[in-house]
Amino acid sequence: MPAKLRMLFAVGWLFSPVYSLLMRLRAWLYRQGVFCKSERLPVPVVSIGNLTLGGTGKTPLVLYVTRQLLAMGRKPVIVSRGYGGTVKEAVNVVSDGNAVLLSATEAGDEPLLLAASLPGVPVLVGPRRAVVGRAALERFPVDTVVLDDGFQHLALARDLDLVLFSARTLLGNGRVFPGGPLREPFGALARAHGFVITGVDRETRHGAEAFKRHLADLFPDKPVFMGEYLPSCLLHSQHAKTYAIDKARRLPLYGFAGIANPDSFRHTLEKERFLLTGFVGYPDHHRYSAADVDGLIAAARARRAAALVTTEKDYVKLAPFFKEFPILALRVELFMEEEFDLFLAQRMIGKQPRP
Repeated sequence: MPAKLRMLFAVGWLFSPVYSLLMRLRAWLYRQGVFCKSERLPVPVVSIGNLTLGGTGKTPLVLYVTRQLLAMGRKPVIVSRGYGGTVKEAVNVVSDGNAVLLSATEAGDEPLLLAASLPGVPVLVGPRRAVVGRAALERFPVDTVVLDDGFQHLALARDLDLVLFSARTLLGNGRVFPGGPLREPFGALARAHGFVITGVDRETRHGAEAFKRHLADLFPDKPVFMGEYLPSCLLHSQHAKTYAIDKARRLPLYGFAGIANPDSFRHTLEKERFLLTGFVGYPDHHRYSAADVDGLIAAARARRAAALVTTEKDYVKLAPFFKEFPILALRVELFMEEEFDLFLAQRMIGKQPRP
């Protein structure tokens, strides 16, 4: 956890009850339809979000769920806030399903990664996701909306609400912001339909299974699933084809990441037995500059590294700065239990567009 965040949590706990009360009041007003109402779209909406600040693996699960929907014969569209992007229109088309139309600077890194990874699937961003969802239905032949980071976006009703937890951090200190990482009080989980614990591996499995039992005891009607991240290949800035992981393990590499928890990526590289000569972390959604890349290359050369290595989310922002020094991106995919696939399919049965 960044030092600034630890300091905030250390002093912010005094204000947690106030923020918690405000979030409870907000949720109650939506339930009552007082001043604010949840709009329901004429097609099913699947929301993927979290209770905590920071990374829980939403983007990999959005990819996974969208591919499962495609395999079912559905026509999904992804709707996102587009955090970190510079576009300001009410509706911004990142991809029309045929081509990527916006850059990472314009759209935000996560929407761009989703657009690049899911050919044939439109990706749209905007601050009011009900408005963006309606526009998507008007412009594209879609029948399902996948809402990225949607748990707190109560203005749009959903048919399936999935809440994620990272196996490495779970609930953190359990306090509501600014005294801890919770975006809402723990009781907000009552409105979810299911939970997913991501990043479960040999080191985290014991804690993840204990937390799974805890959730099952508190919410016996809501299933809890676990997912594992597994590296599949590497992207290479100087090659159109993917790069084999075994080949990259023989290279000295200098790592970097601008995600919610950069140390988690360093841990992944070390666990996969990559030869790291150094590593640097940036803030989440870091907007890279030519000077950043020049500095990384200089540091890598000073450590005798043969290439830089980063996350796929960072990699999609670096194309304007590709140089003669190679940059690799580790593609990590989320693998879910078969029970999750069955759960998703069952929830989609009979979910046709509403009149």
